[in-house]
Amino acid sequence: MNILLREKTLPGGQTLQIIQGDIITEKVDAIVNAANEQLDHGGGVAWAISRAGGPQIQAESDAWVREHGPVSHAEPAYTGAGNLPCRYVIHAVGPVWGDGDEDAKLTAAVRGSLWRADQLKLASIALPAISTGIFGFPKERAARIIFAAIEAYFAENPNSIVQLVRVTLYDQPTINAFLGEWK
Repeated sequence: MNILLREKTLPGGQTLQIIQGDIITEKVDAIVNAANEQLDHGGGVAWAISRAGGPQIQAESDAWVREHGPVSHAEPAYTGAGNLPCRYVIHAVGPVWGDGDEDAKLTAAVRGSLWRADQLKLASIALPAISTGIFGFPKERAARIIFAAIEAYFAENPNSIVQLVRVTLYDQPTINAFLGEWK
């Protein structure tokens, strides 16, 4: 069971939450997958989402890459959700720590996920701690960037359809880092 840890209303009326739990159980319109540019869902959050959602997620991801090429940080791909309780999976490419310009790439991945949700006319979305697992992004730094990117997106897009953003965190060190950066 997912647990609400923090919640606030942003100036535009959107709700931002920190949730302790498993993103694959989130009953929102879309969950965000922390993906690589080839949408090869072989590890971390991507593997868990693909395994729980079923083979159609990887099949649709492969088709996306064949049609559109590698996925960029700013323009995430999306697929159906298969067996998951959401409608879509938005595949955001997070930066690998040490590749350079990581802060800007993480900002682009978060903003791109919200943009894609708006494009799909979705009211709710759940994001993981993008890039903080196998990609090695420092958790506290990622928390600051993710929160700032969410707030900036809504400040610049006051007519966004998205009304609920859940940052869904699984492990205690990540939860502690995000709670420490919550303002």
